[in-house]
Amino acid sequence: MKLEERLEEMLSILTKADRAISGSELSKKLGVSRQIIVQDITRLKNQGNNILSTPRGYVLDHEDEYNRIFKVYHTVEDTEKELNLIVDLGAEVRDVFIFHKVYGEIHANLGIRSRRDVKSFCDDIRAGKSFPLSTATAGYHYHTIVARDSETLDLVEKELKAQGFLAKLTAFEPDALEKQI
Repeated sequence: MKLEERLEEMLSILTKADRAISGSELSKKLGVSRQIIVQDITRLKNQGNNILSTPRGYVLDHEDEYNRIFKVYHTVEDTEKELNLIVDLGAEVRDVFIFHKVYGEIHANLGIRSRRDVKSFCDDIRAGKSFPLSTATAGYHYHTIVARDSETLDLVEKELKAQGFLAKLTAFEPDALEKQI
């Protein structure tokens, strides 16, 4: 398969996917090494495709989606409850980020779309593979939430507030963020 054909096929796979596709899976489907997949993803990004790299693989960011940033607060123990609440309403937890007073903004792509993704993420945290970014900011953090319509985002906001997870902005947050929330 030639380069252009492979790039078209890779883009087709990512477009049709309802979950993150790992580099290994793409490698097997396209008959090339993982290193070639990484290079091809870079080529596709350079062509203007918005491809996100998540812990579970690659996700194509669709233009027809709505997104909203929410500032939230909860304990590490409530992480699974918060994430399940969001995906159960039909939304995706695109990322997590914090504003640290010393280090500035720290950001991680998540691409959590289902209870299975939530379980995998929380299992990794419990296994000690890493720790939630929110531990660096006493439980406060932000998520970019993505949905097919604004009504779903409104429902996510309502439920986060009802569960006590929604947090108010403080003077420390950047002005640009306040306009997004």
